[in-house]
Formats: sequence, C-alpha cells, structure tokens
Amino acid sequence: MLVSCADDDTFSASPSHLLSFSLDSVELDTVFSQVPTATKTFWVYNKSGDGIRCNKIRLEKGNQTGFRVNVDGSYLGASEGFQVSNIEVRKGDSIRVFVELTSPLNNRKEPVLLDDNLVFSLESGVEQKVNLSAYTWDALQYTDMVIDTDSTISTDRPVIIYGGITVAEGATLTIAEGTTLYFHENAGIDVWGRLSVEGTAEKNVVMRGDRIDNMFDYLPYDRVSGQWQGIHFHEPSYDNVINFADIHSPYNGIVCDSSDVSKLKLSLYNSVVHNCQGYGVDVTHSVVDVVNTQITNTLHDCFAIFGGVARLLYTTIAQFYPFDANRGAALRFANFRNDAVYPLYDFICQNCLVTGYADDVIMGESDSTANYSFSFDHCLLRTPAIQDTVRIRDVIWENPEDTITTAAKLFRTVDIDLLKYDFRLDSTSVAIGKAVGIEGVLFDRLGNRRDDSPDLGCYEYINEQ
Repeated sequence: MLVSCADDDTFSASPSHLLSFSLDSVELDTVFSQVPTATKTFWVYNKSGDGIRCNKIRLEKGNQTGFRVNVDGSYLGASEGFQVSNIEVRKGDSIRVFVELTSPLNNRKEPVLLDDNLVFSLESGVEQKVNLSAYTWDALQYTDMVIDTDSTISTDRPVIIYGGITVAEGATLTIAEGTTLYFHENAGIDVWGRLSVEGTAEKNVVMRGDRIDNMFDYLPYDRVSGQWQGIHFHEPSYDNVINFADIHSPYNGIVCDSSDVSKLKLSLYNSVVHNCQGYGVDVTHSVVDVVNTQITNTLHDCFAIFGGVARLLYTTIAQFYPFDANRGAALRFANFRNDAVYPLYDFICQNCLVTGYADDVIMGESDSTANYSFSFDHCLLRTPAIQDTVRIRDVIWENPEDTITTAAKLFRTVDIDLLKYDFRLDSTSVAIGKAVGIEGVLFDRLGNRRDDSPDLGCYEYINEQ
C-alpha cells in the first residue's frame, strides 16, 4: 500500500500541466479606505493528471495595495515577503484561497480602482495569475460622536459612524444637503436635543448601513434590513425636522418617546423610511407631522402611533416586508400601549395610500377610558370597508379579496426576488388623480403649495414635477 501511494503521488514539471481556478478574478466591489472588507474565497484545482508544485505564490505588488491572502492555511505576511513557497496541489485535489483588503487612503473624492495579481509560479516555470481588485473610497470616520453645542455635518465625502451619534439636550445637530452617513451595525442617532436634516430635492440626505459590498451576487447588503440602529428622539427632544431624507435598512427607522403633546416633536417631510427590521416610524404620545413621505417594508408596523397627535398627508404606507411572513401592520393607531393609556387626541390621515400583502393592513385599537379621535379623508385603504361618514370620507377601499399581486401593481416595482422597490405610482394605478387639494400644505418648506388634483400617496408629485 505504501508503494502504491508513492507511485500515485508523482509530480510533473511539464508546462502543459496547469492549475484551474474557480474564479479568474476576485472583485471586492466598492470598499471604504482603511476599513477591513469581508472575506472572499476561491478554489484552485488540479485536473492535469499529475501533481503540481508551486515554487512560490505571491502578491505581485507585495505590500503596496493592502490585499491580504491566505493560501491553504498559509498567510502571505510581511515576514514571508508576502509569499509562500512549496505549495503542492495533488492530482484531482484542490486548495482554497482567502482574500481580504484594507486599502490605504487614495486622497481622492471619488472611488479609485485598486488591483493586484496573485501569482502562482509553477515548478515548470509557468506563471498563472488571478487578479484581485476593488474600488476604494476615502471616507470620514467618527466614533461615539457627542454633539453638545450646535454643530453641522456637511460634506460630499462618505461619513462612517461607529458607536453612534448623541445629540445632547440644548444642542442642535444639522445635517446638510448631499450628506451621506454610513452607520456601523450598532450605531444610530440618539437625540436629546434637536435634529435638523436639511436635504433638498436635488441632494437628499442619506442614512444607511456601512456595508457597501454584496451578500450574494444579486443582493447588496444595502437591501438587507437591520444594518444600523436608526433615529431615536428621546423625551426632552422637540421641534425636530427631517426634510428630503432617505433613511433605509435600519432596525427601527424613527422612534419618538412619550413627550409633552403641547409641543411639536417631529416634522417629517418629503422623505423615505424603508426596509426596517423593527418599526418604520414608532410614535408614543407625541405630536408628529408627516407630509409627502414614504414609509414602507418593516418587520413590525410601518407607522404606529400610540396616543398623541399625528397628521399624515400625501403619504404612502406600504407593507411588503420580504424577510418574514409574520410582519406587522402598515398602519396602527391606538390610545394605549401595553398597560399604559395614552389619549389619541387627533389622528388625521388625508390623501394617503395604505396597502400591503395582508387582507387587512390597518389596525385601530381603543381603550374606552381615553380619547380616541381619528379621520381618513381621500385615501386608498386596504382594510374591510367601514361605514362611518363622520370619520371616513371619500375613501377607496382596496378589496381584501384582491391578490397580493394586485396590491403590488399600485406601484412601479415590487420585486421580491431582487428586493428592489419603487413605490412611485404605476401608470395604471387607481390612486392617480384621486386626492384633494389642501390649501396651505408645504411640500418643500419653501412655500410651494399645490392647488390642482394630486395623486394619492407620496413622491409622485414632488419628484415628477
């Protein structure tokens, strides 16, 4: 048996005997400079009929690019000159290669291509190469930011947040148009003072997770919920404004703690809150004003208010959360939460579109001991019809017997395979032209008002015009 094994393990130095690779190149997408990437792997096969020895496997540019490679358990480190020697790949066998990158600063505003070659020098003298590449992007990095005086974040460079941002009581944090904040997993914004997000139609403020690579070839991490912690407005925080913001893929999008209902807690205008692993907008006994906004796809409720005052105008609330069939409602309004009673002084929903997968996506819950005031006017609602001419006026009832495909066709794109969504209205949507004009509604905080017959829901009017 020993002799037989020795005969089978012959190695060839013939130039015709070559290695095969599961990948010709390893692309790490776009990555942030000085931030370690996730690991990618590929396989090296020997299908030649004889064993093959690699005299050396090396990074062609040595330590100039920041790529880190492990070949079959051997790390190409500085002490080895960023190479390994005498690696054998027996016939019919394979080895695995692991690749990571921590790129240096490129000192450019835009992403820059960074590449290197992993060179396999065979005993025959033949060299085979696998290209390693990534676009690297210089970013500003902040850890455990505490805003205790009035401050502004304004930059066209990406900003990575570790640990989170805390806005202290008495301080205002302004986030200027065109700023994009990339939050690490456990980071979010905790507001005890005041937050002013000042995006514009041309340059939104974007808040998202910091993973800019792909989970799978077809799925960026950016489309996966729960990437960061969202925005939390604590009890002493009032007069917050979020205008033209894209808030997506957090745990909870926006949380408003119980507060003094004689003061405005939050104005949320012209914005998107999308793809949350918790709530989209979660309001407890506070006053919020929501205009021309999209709140969509959440594990818990998309918009939930437990007491207080809320006005929803020209807003789309759609519950097509793809990751869990046990998803919450699109819209929930109640005058209690758990064992605490919170009077719902006034909940107004006008010119809104509320839909989703379930037969009934609207949940109104009342404790008879507290105030419970609500109204729906010129809305499209996916819930069984209610005969109430005082609180329900000019509503289009989406038939609960309609299929989920019918509900999804209200919008331009609902792609549950690629997790791509465009919640602007489809050209055949029954919501087009069904809203009523409201004198004095500010769409862009510049005084522009609409005086014609708009569409139900958000975004269509502002972005199309």
